[in-house]
Amino acid sequence: MRLGGRLSAAIDILSDIETRHRPVAEALKDWGLSHRFAGSGDRAAIGNIVYDALRLKLSHQWLMQSEEPAALGFAVLLRQWGYTVEGLTAELEGDTFAPAAPGSDVFETFAARNLSEAPPHVQADLPEWLQSEFEKAFGARWIPEAQGLNGRPPLDLRVNRLKANREKVLKALARTGAVPTEVAPDGIRVAPVEGAGRHPNVTAELSFAKGWFEVQDEGSQIAALLTGASGGQVLDYCAGGGGKTLALAASMGNKGQIHAYDADRHRLAPIVERLKRAGTRNVQVHDQAAQLEPFQGRCDHVLIDAPCTGTGTWRRRPDTKWRLTPETLAQRMAEQESVLEAAHRFVKPGGELVYVTCSLLPSENAGQVARFRERHPQFKPVEIAARWESTFGTALPAHADPDNGMVTLTPATTATDGFFIAVMRRLS
Repeated sequence: MRLGGRLSAAIDILSDIETRHRPVAEALKDWGLSHRFAGSGDRAAIGNIVYDALRLKLSHQWLMQSEEPAALGFAVLLRQWGYTVEGLTAELEGDTFAPAAPGSDVFETFAARNLSEAPPHVQADLPEWLQSEFEKAFGARWIPEAQGLNGRPPLDLRVNRLKANREKVLKALARTGAVPTEVAPDGIRVAPVEGAGRHPNVTAELSFAKGWFEVQDEGSQIAALLTGASGGQVLDYCAGGGGKTLALAASMGNKGQIHAYDADRHRLAPIVERLKRAGTRNVQVHDQAAQLEPFQGRCDHVLIDAPCTGTGTWRRRPDTKWRLTPETLAQRMAEQESVLEAAHRFVKPGGELVYVTCSLLPSENAGQVARFRERHPQFKPVEIAARWESTFGTALPAHADPDNGMVTLTPATTATDGFFIAVMRRLS
């Protein structure tokens, strides 16, 4: 497929997402199934246009003065893929599958408008009702912090130190351009792709099959390490597919005992095969709450990777930004409170509770922790600055609250997905 056909397909998919309110991954999959002639490179390029359009949806619409999917598609090529109007016109000329271009007046408006004159939430590319949350979280820097969520993400990997070291994995993945991450000691990063490019399929590598590494964002790796577990009894209360469980097992060197639990059996299902491939020997998987009852008040560390709005992952799932509603936020907050109430009972005196979200909204993060500690004053913040420095060898990132044992990671400040981590110790 030439560029014109790819752009037309992306516009059709954007229309489908808008009219049927569908998740982007589902819309792309259905398009691929009904257009089997499209090669893998075509599908990657089409997907990139769609995802890029959704990342900068509001600012694209403001600059193009149009909410039409076609305007979004053309804006992607002009703003994010480096085309000029003249170059794009020449590229599409004679392509019978190319969409009709917007009128010259649209392109003139696009060239004349200055995004700095747009409303703040448009500059930030987020729903207007979330502006106050971001202002509360980041103060005067809220716009650049929100804009950090609008770029393409890197591909991050975590070396499984039970089977390999970082140098060994870097050598095995040399052709991918992989480099060490800045903070996480076992992290490896493949830079974001540009234009129609795509990340290498690292899960097809022999080194992956051998269990040398897992795909995991550096922020998630940092959150697991801040748990501080080196042995003893550890409960991963919302284990999901097992990313942080695997990271804990490796950092603990297969010592101690990790209990991986999730109320959703479907989310938990992939963990079994992943544990086998990684060579873990200190993990027990539980899919029923009753199985945890013997561990009440006996765990040294309890990790809660809480259900949340996922605002910190907007780079990877930009469609969720536009489907998020105040009602959804309220529902997630209620779920978080419920999980905290259920999980804290397993922390023994002197043990630690680690609350993690992949959200940047204070309502789900610092506010949730403050409300929990009001209900349970026996939980006090740990000295997070000392733990960070001893674990990573660097100073705390900019968005940290050491007095309350909290750290916030963001694409703009730590080059990771957005994460919130709070560590509390239960007093005797």
